[in-house]
Amino acid sequence: MSSMSSEMFRVGDLAVYPAHGVGIIESLECKEVMGEEQDFYIMRILDTGMIIMIPTKNAGNVGLRQLISKEEINQVYRILEDRTTEIDNQTWNRRYREYMEKIKTGSLFEVAEVLRDLSILKSDKDLSFGERKMLDTARNLLVKEIALATEMEENQIEKQLNRIFKS
Repeated sequence: MSSMSSEMFRVGDLAVYPAHGVGIIESLECKEVMGEEQDFYIMRILDTGMIIMIPTKNAGNVGLRQLISKEEINQVYRILEDRTTEIDNQTWNRRYREYMEKIKTGSLFEVAEVLRDLSILKSDKDLSFGERKMLDTARNLLVKEIALATEMEENQIEKQLNRIFKS
């Protein structure tokens, strides 16, 4: 991350909060916390309307980041199309924890890996309820961010994913 000044994001900017997706910075507020003044980003997650308060000085540490760039989107699609990957044959709950960690990083590349691996796995066997939910989460995070970053409709992104996974 660049400098940790409060100018990282401005009011009205779209930003990505790990595991929750794209939100809009609605305001910058100064609040007193334990006797100390702190600046916070007040962010509304677009998908759920959830409001999150993020200390501006911690924004980098919690993984708040800008929307993915057009160049990075190509890399996401390369990850999704990569079929050389080995799906780990570990127990589903171990795999689940690993995938959850990837989603929590907030990296769309990691989210793409989860989507790809679970989609490949799904074509092989029935996914557990948790894995199906995680597949939906990964797909949702990916679709929403790519749609906003490319200014395309979400259903166009869905169609691209369906072509990749032939689902």
